[in-house]
Amino acid sequence: MIKSKKIEALDNSSVKLTVSVKKDYIQKQYDDLVGEYCKTVVMDGFRKGKVPPNVLLRKYGDAILAETTEKVIRSSLEEVLQKVDQKPIATSVPEVDMKKDLELGKDYTYSATYDTYPDIKLPEYKGVGYEELQVKVGTEDLDRELGALQEQNSIVIDKKEGTVLKGDIVNIDYVELDEQDQEVPGNKREGFVFETGSGYNLYKIDDDLVGMKTGEEKIIAKDYPEDFDFKELAGKSVRLKVKLNAVKEKQLPEINDELAQDISDKYENLEDLKKDIKGRLEEYAAQKIREHNISQILERIAEQAEVPLPKSMLDSELEDQWRHFISRVGGNEAPVLRQLEAEGRSKEQIQDEWRAGAEKKLKLQLVVHEMIKQEAIELEDKEIDERIQSEAEAQNMSLEEAKGMMERNNYLDFLKYDLKNEKLYDLLLESGTGKKGKKVKFLDLVQGNY
Repeated sequence: MIKSKKIEALDNSSVKLTVSVKKDYIQKQYDDLVGEYCKTVVMDGFRKGKVPPNVLLRKYGDAILAETTEKVIRSSLEEVLQKVDQKPIATSVPEVDMKKDLELGKDYTYSATYDTYPDIKLPEYKGVGYEELQVKVGTEDLDRELGALQEQNSIVIDKKEGTVLKGDIVNIDYVELDEQDQEVPGNKREGFVFETGSGYNLYKIDDDLVGMKTGEEKIIAKDYPEDFDFKELAGKSVRLKVKLNAVKEKQLPEINDELAQDISDKYENLEDLKKDIKGRLEEYAAQKIREHNISQILERIAEQAEVPLPKSMLDSELEDQWRHFISRVGGNEAPVLRQLEAEGRSKEQIQDEWRAGAEKKLKLQLVVHEMIKQEAIELEDKEIDERIQSEAEAQNMSLEEAKGMMERNNYLDFLKYDLKNEKLYDLLLESGTGKKGKKVKFLDLVQGNY
C-alpha cells in the first residue's frame, strides 16, 4: 500500500507527515467500489446488480473517485500512524492536505499535519534550592479555633428587649421604593433572615438595622459606590422600606471542660481539646509548607526546561477552562456571551487573558511527567491498596467497595497519577537544598498571604 513516507518537524511539537500510496492499491480500492455499486445501485432500465460499469461510471464516476480518495487516505494514514514513532496526541486530529486530485494509474501523495507529544529537555532537577516558610501555631490560632467551636455550639433564643445589636439574627421584610415612594416590582423580600455584621445581604444594611426594635418600620436611604460588589447597585441611590419582624441573639457556651466533653467523648477536659486542635493545625501547616516547597522547586525547574507546547493541547486546556467557567456561572453559555458582547468583550479575549496561566499549568504538568519518566517511578500494588484503604476508612467502606467505586468512576488512574507525583516530590525534596525562609503567621499561611 505505502510507497514512501516522510516526517518533517515543525514548530511547537507539530509534524508534517507526507505519504505516497502505490497506484496498484489505489486501483484495487477503486475497482472494489465500482464492483460494489454495480451490485447494489438501482438505475432505470437495469435490474438490481446488473448495471454495467461503464453506465455506472458515466453517472457516478466523479463521486466514486472522490470516495476512493477518502478511502485511500483514511486506510493509508491509519497504517502509517501505527508504525511511526511521532503519533498524534489525543488533542490533535491530523489535518490532511491533498496537494492534487487522485488520478488512476498514478501513485498518490498527500500530507497530514498534527501535534505530537513534545520533546522535553529538562535542566538538572536534583539539588534545586527552596526557602521553607517558618510557621508556628500560636495562642491566637487556638483561640480562633475555639471561638469557631463556641459559635458552632451556640443556641439562638428570642431577644427579650427586641433591640438589634451587631451580631444579632434578624427577620425582616423589605422592599425597594422609587422616587415617589412606590414599591418597585420584583425588589421585595419577606421573612429574610441574616446575622447583622455578616454582610450576607444584597443592600448591606447591617449597620442601618442596629437600634431598631421588633415591629418597627423605617426607610433606609443608601448610596452605592461605582465599584460596589453587586453591579446592579453600583453607582445607584436606593431607598428601602424595612420592617423588623423578629430579633434573636446567640448564647455562646463557656470555653471550658464541659464544652470539650460536649464536642466529643474523646476529650476529658479542655486541655485535651486544645492539644488536639494544635496537633491538627500543625499537621495542616506542615502540609501547606510542603506544598509551597514543592511549588518553588517545580517552578524553578519549569523555568529552565525547554517545552515546545503543542497548540492543540493549549487550545484544549483553554476550552476546558471555559467549560468550567460556564458551569460555575450557571451552565448556560448564551447569556454569558451576551453579557460579554454588551461589555465589548468576547470568549476569545477571555481565553487570551487565561493563556499565560494555561501555558504555565501545562508546562508544569509536562515537566513533572517527564521527570517521572526519567526516574522510572512505578507503583507497587501495596502502595495503591494502602491509599485506597485510607480513603475507604474515611468513607466507612471496605477496601473492595472503595476499589470497585473508583474503577466504576475511572478514579483509579487519577489516584495512581497522584501517588507517582508524590513519590517524585519526595525525591525532589530529599535531593533539594532547603533553607529557612521568612516567618509567617498561621492564618496568613492558610490564606496564602506570604
